[in-house]
Amino acid sequence: MLSREDNEIVTRVGPATPMGRTIRMYWVPAVLSSEIAEPDGAPVRVRLLGEDLVAFRDTSGKIGLLDEFCPHRRVSLFFGRNEECGLRCIYHGWKFDTNGQCLAMMNEPEENDFSDKIKATSYPTVELGGIVWAYMGPPSQQPAPPNFAWTRAPETHRHVTKVIEECNWLQALEGGIDTSHAPILHRLISESSTRGGFKPSSPFVRGKAPKLVVDLTDYGYQYAGVRPLGDDEQHVRTYHFILPFHQIRPSRTPSGIYVDAGHIWVPMDDETCMVYNWNYSPGAQGLTEEDRLEAQLGNGPLHVDPKTFRSKANRGNNYLLDRDVQRLESYSGIDGINAQDRALQESMGPIVDRSKEHLGPADKAIIQARKLLRDAVRTVAAGERPPGAGTSYYNLRAGEAVLPREADWRKEVAPDLTPEAILATV
Repeated sequence: MLSREDNEIVTRVGPATPMGRTIRMYWVPAVLSSEIAEPDGAPVRVRLLGEDLVAFRDTSGKIGLLDEFCPHRRVSLFFGRNEECGLRCIYHGWKFDTNGQCLAMMNEPEENDFSDKIKATSYPTVELGGIVWAYMGPPSQQPAPPNFAWTRAPETHRHVTKVIEECNWLQALEGGIDTSHAPILHRLISESSTRGGFKPSSPFVRGKAPKLVVDLTDYGYQYAGVRPLGDDEQHVRTYHFILPFHQIRPSRTPSGIYVDAGHIWVPMDDETCMVYNWNYSPGAQGLTEEDRLEAQLGNGPLHVDPKTFRSKANRGNNYLLDRDVQRLESYSGIDGINAQDRALQESMGPIVDRSKEHLGPADKAIIQARKLLRDAVRTVAAGERPPGAGTSYYNLRAGEAVLPREADWRKEVAPDLTPEAILATV
């Protein structure tokens, strides 16, 4: 459990809040590249860390991320004209470049022009892995680019989507890093079911409740769920949590490709987050069109409106829960693994009261994530760069295997995490 005071610290993300200041010290996903793919195309609204912004790609391909509201009379630049290397407000014709510098004032006589003195709030961006990332912290402490292994994969081997989740970012993240719920919530009752989830024959379901091992690192931690399987085997699945809101996990696509996958739980404001979903094939085989549908996960165009990024299964329709499906096919009765996650995480309310929880050993990863986030807040308050803003996460991989009970699972499933990289094991 957390005290109500600590709960406020780790959940609130506005510019003046401790956690808001901390997250701004990292690169934060702002939009998908595809949303502003066309130079001089339509600008898009962006809600990020409690701020209303607008993103656009100018004539030369440069990306701007500005305060949504024109510094003249505070009308929305979403309605602006993206033209000739700048975004022009249609109210009085003030025009801004990608750095926020005012370039022209159509409503002022030439002798009265003071555009050189006007600058809209803007944030630097980098474009990696099909995402436009923003840095919203102090310029002097801007970290290295977020060069995750998946961002460096070719488009043929990489897929990224996003969906709005209507709850605080931290409860969404905690659901994602909670491995003990996966074979329960996402369990299929029928071996023949084609719905998203884990079939009764899978080691995830056949194994007993996991023992969690958390290896603390300078980027966050690696954690493993170690499940006894029968009399002489074990099922091991490793994950990574990279501060402040990234996860890497092993997965397998519908076409049978083994991939690394994960989520990024990005706070839009205190009560809403944008969940970015990614996977990539590190091998020779690229992703198929079937893989990109994400049908079993509930993230693709069959389940999420591609214009609003809102899930078609939502609180208003009880997430399309089907009690007959729940009775005969899947444990939840809700289609899509991540749709199931969103349903239960949103059911906690906009910001869950963690002072009322009763946590156990199976919640070890969640407990450590909260501790790391509070430590990061204290580090930033002391004027230092928080952990996870370096480059040690660049080549991380996750793993999964069924092994003999006596096997060294670290050597078999997590060979890239050297003993020197582990600060402590809890």
